[in-house]
Amino acid sequence: MAQHGSDDSLKGLGAETHEVFNVPPALEGYDAYREDVALQEAVKAGGALASEHELHRQGCDLGSPEWIQLGFDANAHPPELQTHDRWGHRLDRVRYHESYHRLMRKAIGLGLHSSPWRVPGEGAHVRRAALVYLQTQLEQGHGCPITMTFACVPVLQAQSTLPPAWLSGILSQEYDSSDRPYRDKCGLTIGMAMTEKQGGSDVRANTTRAKPEGDHYRLTGHKFFMSAPNSDAFLTLAQTEAGLSCFLVPRWRDSGDKNALLLQRLKDKMGNLSNASSEVELRAAEGYLLGEQGRGVATIIEMVALTRFDCTLASAAAMRQAVVQAIHHCAHRRAFGQALIRQPLMQNVLADLVVESDAALALAMRLARALDHPDDPDERALLRIGTALGKYWVCKRVAGHNVEAMECLGGSGVMNEFMTARLYREAPINAIWEGSGNIQCLDSLRSFEKQPEVRAVLMAELRRTKGVDARLDAHVQYLETALDDREAQEYQARHLAESMALALQASLLLRHGDSRVAEAFIASRIERPHGLYGNLPKGTPTREIIARALPMYG
Repeated sequence: MAQHGSDDSLKGLGAETHEVFNVPPALEGYDAYREDVALQEAVKAGGALASEHELHRQGCDLGSPEWIQLGFDANAHPPELQTHDRWGHRLDRVRYHESYHRLMRKAIGLGLHSSPWRVPGEGAHVRRAALVYLQTQLEQGHGCPITMTFACVPVLQAQSTLPPAWLSGILSQEYDSSDRPYRDKCGLTIGMAMTEKQGGSDVRANTTRAKPEGDHYRLTGHKFFMSAPNSDAFLTLAQTEAGLSCFLVPRWRDSGDKNALLLQRLKDKMGNLSNASSEVELRAAEGYLLGEQGRGVATIIEMVALTRFDCTLASAAAMRQAVVQAIHHCAHRRAFGQALIRQPLMQNVLADLVVESDAALALAMRLARALDHPDDPDERALLRIGTALGKYWVCKRVAGHNVEAMECLGGSGVMNEFMTARLYREAPINAIWEGSGNIQCLDSLRSFEKQPEVRAVLMAELRRTKGVDARLDAHVQYLETALDDREAQEYQARHLAESMALALQASLLLRHGDSRVAEAFIASRIERPHGLYGNLPKGTPTREIIARALPMYG
């Protein structure tokens, strides 16, 4: 059978309409870690150089056609809800495409769900953060259960009555997707069931009730969002007589029967398509109290902080992948007589995207370094404010950043065959999940009231670059004055959070980043804040900034 558009006989008849040229090749077959100088510097600064061989291997996978295709396949074949089998027995499980399972198997094999808890020490969180940063550039949806499993460990470690099989299963580096009781599995993952229809971020408005029954509780209610419903258990908030409390609710009872977690539907989302988000009814489901009754929020707060950290990290990763796609396209695409990457205005746009990406990475990796020093009160305080600022600012910036990168590809950028379209659909998820922007801004200000040392530690961190750049010094001085105006704080919470995030990013870039990137950041974000991307001031070494971001095109 003749192939349309390629048969020589058709060419002879003049049937060919055009020749395909001036179209960039696929970006594949490269080491994404080797091409990421900013990430390499962050790994070095965080004391994780011993992991470089592993990071190079991960970088090669990220750039390989096979793994790139898995990311596309996982989103082209979204999960399917299976409430019952053919005979009418309840299943309450989700069926995933094999590409999703392969991504999960890779992530868990690398320990992205648990490695800093299993092998703690200098650079452990930095190593994990670097690997997550690379992995989530492939595909972000499967990162949801990875993050929740990672974040739950400190909570579960604090529970002396919890059967040891839970923690050993979570710390395992084997991925076990089978649907059976946790004691029979070689690896476990954990989800969360917090949000209800009427409350949203206001979890104290939850109406799900928990009543004691022997050594466990019975939970009855409804959760509007239960992420990754195939997880082996879920950290769940419910009301007791003492108030809002936290529970571990497994999918299977200790008796070997399915727990009463009845999946109602999967959410029809604009993005995050590979990951299942469900609504669930709890009909006297078995659950085990974590922490004290009435202290549910206090019990789960560390887990929430860690999930917010991963939101920041994943958003930084999305920026990196977006700018890489944009630079690659512009290096190969010619318009008006020369390659786009050689045209001054496009250089301004691309360099500006690089600056934003580098600043996001700098903040995320500083938080990873803080996680590596849990016994240092100053690092804990910085983590307290830094996660709120990162979750707000970086997760807010990623959507506009990805739109601009998508536009660099023109019409192709919005097509689902290109990664930029998927990155854009994913962009709002991290900003909304685990508390919206307002929640993060107000939380950052509340941290100053509840823990005055948090503000002192933040200011000490910013003063590490005092005298290096007068513009940043003036900004920090303004910030100190603005934070003293308590009457206007709530109304201006977003402005204050933005100002703190920018100051922290600028300080980190001055200390650990490229001097040209730091100068461009301060000039365009602090000295004279611009609106849209592509407004870097005259004299910015845009070519050098772009070349550093992707050396293969330097």
